[in-house]
Amino acid sequence: MSAGTATSPGLALFDLDGTLIPRDSDHAFGEFLVQLGWADAADFRRRNDAFYDDYLHGCLDMAAYVDFATAPWRGRTPAELDAALAHFVDEIVRPMLHTSALDLVQRHRDAGDRLAIVTATNEVVTRPIAALFGIDTLIATELERDAAGRVTGRVAGVAAFREGKITRVQQWLATDGLALDGFARSSFYSDSTNDLPLLEQVSHPVATNPGPALEGHARRRGWPVIRLFT
Repeated sequence: MSAGTATSPGLALFDLDGTLIPRDSDHAFGEFLVQLGWADAADFRRRNDAFYDDYLHGCLDMAAYVDFATAPWRGRTPAELDAALAHFVDEIVRPMLHTSALDLVQRHRDAGDRLAIVTATNEVVTRPIAALFGIDTLIATELERDAAGRVTGRVAGVAAFREGKITRVQQWLATDGLALDGFARSSFYSDSTNDLPLLEQVSHPVATNPGPALEGHARRRGWPVIRLFT
C-alpha cells in the first residue's frame, strides 16, 4: 500500500505521562532512584524538579535532561537496572493505572486500529509501562549506546519531543509504506501543549486530562476534551 492511500480502520497514538498515567514517569523514576540511594536526594530532586518545570513550560533542553536523568543508573549492571525497573513498575506505576485509560486503549484495539505510545520519556523507563497497556509500538526518546551496549547519556537520533514526535511517527509509518494522512481516521491523545505539533497533524486530536493552556486551545479549536482521571 502506498503512502497517502486511505487505510481502515485507523491510527491511535497516545502520549504517556499525564495522558495514560497521571504522573510523569521519568520524574517519578528519578524519585525512585533517590529512594534506592542511587542519587543524592537534595541535589537530584532540585535539578529533577527544575527540568520538569522546564518541560511544563515547553523549554526543556532534552539533551541536558537525558544526560542528567540517566546518570544515576548508567554505571549499574543490566541486572541491577532490570531489578530497579521491575520494582518501579510494581510499586509506582501499577497503582497509577486507571481502568478508564486501559479501556480507552482497548476500544481502539477492538476497532482494529494501529496503536502506538508516543512519549518524550526515554525507552528504558517507558518500555515496561507500554507493556502494561499491551501496546507493542513504543515511540520514545531513544538512548545512544556505545560499542559495548552501554548508555552514553546522549540521545540517539531525533528525540520524541515536540516537533520530533511528528518526525518519529512519520519514520515509523514509512517503514510500512504508510503516512499520517493515509489513514481514514488518525487520533492522538495528549495532555500537554508540548504535543500541539502532533495534535495539529492528526484528523482527531483529543485533549486528554489537559492543563489550562491546552484545554483553552482545544476549546477554541473545537477539539474534544476528556478526563481519564482526576
